[in-house]
Amino acid sequence: MAYPGYPPSGGYPAFPGYPPTGQESVYPPAGQYPYPAVPGGYPPPGGGTYPAAPPSAGYPGTAGYPAPGSYPAPGGYPGAPQAGGMPPYAGAPAGPGFGVPPAGPGFGGYPQPPAQSYAGGGPAQIPVGYSGGQAPSPMPGLPAAMVQGTQGTIQAAPNFDAGRDAEVLRKAMKGFGTDEQAIINVVANRSNDQRQKIKAAFKTMYGKDLIKDLKSELSGNVEELILALFMPSTYYDAWSLRHAMKGPGTQERVLIEILCTRTNQEIREIVNCYKSEFGRDIEQDIRADTSGHFERLLISMCQGNRDENQTVDYQKAQEDAQRLYQAGEGKLGTDESCFNMVLATRSFPQLKATVEAYSRIANRDLLSSIDREFSGNVERGLKTILQCALNRPAFFAERLYYSMKGAGTDDSTLIRIIVTRSEIDLVQIKQMFTQMYQKTLATMIASDTSGDYRRLLLAIVGQ
Repeated sequence: MAYPGYPPSGGYPAFPGYPPTGQESVYPPAGQYPYPAVPGGYPPPGGGTYPAAPPSAGYPGTAGYPAPGSYPAPGGYPGAPQAGGMPPYAGAPAGPGFGVPPAGPGFGGYPQPPAQSYAGGGPAQIPVGYSGGQAPSPMPGLPAAMVQGTQGTIQAAPNFDAGRDAEVLRKAMKGFGTDEQAIINVVANRSNDQRQKIKAAFKTMYGKDLIKDLKSELSGNVEELILALFMPSTYYDAWSLRHAMKGPGTQERVLIEILCTRTNQEIREIVNCYKSEFGRDIEQDIRADTSGHFERLLISMCQGNRDENQTVDYQKAQEDAQRLYQAGEGKLGTDESCFNMVLATRSFPQLKATVEAYSRIANRDLLSSIDREFSGNVERGLKTILQCALNRPAFFAERLYYSMKGAGTDDSTLIRIIVTRSEIDLVQIKQMFTQMYQKTLATMIASDTSGDYRRLLLAIVGQ
């Protein structure tokens, strides 16, 4: 079904022509949009909450998987071998055995999340957006001590009054000139769900479309940023994917960034939204715009069928690691389908354990093996999946850094990540950014942008 007032099946024109001239951009009133109230929705309840790992060692410590040498006696973790005790597989180089961390920080230099205390150290951060401020119950089988909260820089405003905010925005755009700061103060301090209510209240109170009025008052990057903030989260992801494949050329990194990092539920909602809003089948568009192993990886991602059981099967991790070694480093040529199968189906905590086991078998980390065995977009896609398994905030911090590094700025990437992570884990992304690049995200944004665009970005980031 189509959502009232969204663009026609022909698709959405590129910014700043959104929406088409003369076409009302009528977003559905509050309560009629069928997507979850939690913007973005990731990480899922019990999912995305991966055990933290101390930065000094590449493997999880007390807050994550069992420390080396600390596996319980048989009967504790089913199938979990003792550190150093895994019998060698044929063709596997000798090593200290599964469970013993490799030398050096992290996997192939990829940073690990900082250690966080739980029991006795205060409650974990409650994911933003859950009604009543209650965190969801952990997935069955996930110890409470392993639940790691995430935090966005934007949270739902207390004592929210959609009518009052609509009035503020109307006054900011009425008459000669525009009070951009008043607009920034509202949009940077309201959740996506609250922004949808403001749009509905604005039309009810004034008989005018808020998005159309904003477009008439703004331009350039600040316009794109504000329009992105006012799109429902699932719709923004679907719009970004359509925009990445529309017209000549394909923005493969956008396809990777969205399809390889979202949860099953988000993927399914994006696929449905893509069909209903643009009248197109996303798999057909992917097949038309990509090819080979990269195409197959993206089609796998579109199914939204990744295992999301948070319990780690250490024996399966060892078997998968051996399978990947034999499909790549352990043979002449590469069995790409094996990599696709494992990385597209295993849960993120399971993949993290597989990375650990692989280091013991191959004497190198899995990320560097993918570097050696693959190239181009399929390499980037596979590495994105593993990076999200190891440290999702670090992946987005890296993307933000390279959107601003060097001459010029990739504003679309900067806007997309800041907006889509603002209510999810932008606090953790900021922390990882500082750890990885010895400068704050706000400092880099301030030096790379200007004017109202800079002020709005910094307000969202929390500076």
